[in-house]
Amino acid sequence: MITFQNIQKIYEKDGQSLVALQDVNLHINKGDIFGFIGYSGAGKSSLIRLVNQLEKPTSGAVIINGENIAHHTPAEIRAHKKSIGMVFQHFNLLETKTVAQNIAMPLLLSGVDKQEINHRVDNILEYVELTDKKNQYPGQLSGGQKQRVGIARALINNPQILLCDEATSALDPQTTRSILQLLKKINQEQKITILLVTHEMEVIEQICNRVAVMESGQIVEEGTVLDIFANPQQQTTQRFVGTVLNQEIPERVLHNLEHQQNVYRLEFLGSSAQQPVVNELMLKEIVKINILFANMKEISGVVLGSMFVQLIGNENNIDEAILFLRHHGVAVNKGVL
Repeated sequence: MITFQNIQKIYEKDGQSLVALQDVNLHINKGDIFGFIGYSGAGKSSLIRLVNQLEKPTSGAVIINGENIAHHTPAEIRAHKKSIGMVFQHFNLLETKTVAQNIAMPLLLSGVDKQEINHRVDNILEYVELTDKKNQYPGQLSGGQKQRVGIARALINNPQILLCDEATSALDPQTTRSILQLLKKINQEQKITILLVTHEMEVIEQICNRVAVMESGQIVEEGTVLDIFANPQQQTTQRFVGTVLNQEIPERVLHNLEHQQNVYRLEFLGSSAQQPVVNELMLKEIVKINILFANMKEISGVVLGSMFVQLIGNENNIDEAILFLRHHGVAVNKGVL
């Protein structure tokens, strides 16, 4: 549905050039909830803003539904922009307008008649569960309610694509979950493709099916969310995954460990996470097992987990225990170098 081909974006400021994007090649399928994650300045927002032409590439092409949007006529550009909604981090609501008036703004600018506007606004207010806030002003709303207004406004033109630029960054964790549930509902029920920018891996985990990790204007890793969580390749990716699923033994655990020999990180995926593999190994009494730390997550319907253990025994017995674990689908890596 959306293809970025050899994208480069350079900003010129005070006689200096800033490379925001370089050599970006990526395809997003229709119906994806595609996440872009990276630290500030990685190029995430610059990339998604190419889709609705808030930014234009210095070189390269953005292809949407088989068409290079750079070749659109002015009329095609206007139609294209109506097919894309955008949700912002800080809501971007007009404080002097009511909730209904804020949502109706794109329709007013398009010259839609008043009766149709009222009908569509009422429908979208019900959809985002804000019917009782119709005549209130942004100053009377919570952060989550303001973002629901922003989402309603983005949906009012029945878009094919929804761009979310740090849409949950200003919200508390509970409100973030409710907004992500709403976005997932929109994707599933209205078949809208969502591009979501964030710096929080927990947001990626909860809602996205695919993710691109960005650093210094480039995509350093891309794939399904499950693949990225299960086997992060790049250091940046590993750091992000580590905020949700520990890639290293926690310092507080390591500090309390008298001897740091033979500490391993066990990785469980799918069926291996649902079987009592470690318990079976204990019952075999090949080695003693000191369980140091463990956590589990469900990613895209698949259980993924990690456990740090210390295997106590002679070298041959430890090798036998590791072989047993690997035979049962558990990845075994050294936990402490």
